[in-house]
Amino acid sequence: MITTANNRLKTIWEGCLTNDRKCQELLYKLLSPGMMAVCLRYATDKDEAQDILQEGFIKVFKNMNNYRGEGSLEGWIRRIMVHAAISRYRKLKPMVLVEDFTADESAWLSRSYNEHGLEVQDLMNLIHKLPKNYRSVFNLYAIEGYSHQEIGQSLGMSELLSRTTLHRARGILKDMIGSITTREEHCLAG
Repeated sequence: MITTANNRLKTIWEGCLTNDRKCQELLYKLLSPGMMAVCLRYATDKDEAQDILQEGFIKVFKNMNNYRGEGSLEGWIRRIMVHAAISRYRKLKPMVLVEDFTADESAWLSRSYNEHGLEVQDLMNLIHKLPKNYRSVFNLYAIEGYSHQEIGQSLGMSELLSRTTLHRARGILKDMIGSITTREEHCLAG
């Protein structure tokens, strides 16, 4: 079944390379729901995510010949969406934070998930409540797997500032998770 889906995607992609508008539309319809989920992680609302999605697909279609077939096509397109979100972020709001602090690089997100019994969607909703600069750094590091050096280069900040921002984002998320846990314990006791 996966092979059939991969073959279909490959056929659609080959049509896109010949500027077949029908194939471009099919590619968009096939991949836009998943790519929208990526864009929503970086956007402040659905309208902004839609703008990022459109900008990303424009870049995909302009740069189709740059895909070398290494790795999955969907992964290549996802990376373009992340970069479209970063570009939009850099244009709209330069980040300014001043404080030197070394962040603990522990995998606290998975511990929060396991210790507090939160569902993935609950965690994603909390992440979405972070200030935009914190959310961007957190998403790039914890979800997309970027290094602090890559984040710094992408967002135009130092590696140390990326670490500091991640630390602050984690602190805010820990406070939000603690608040939820406290409310649930209060409801169960009362």
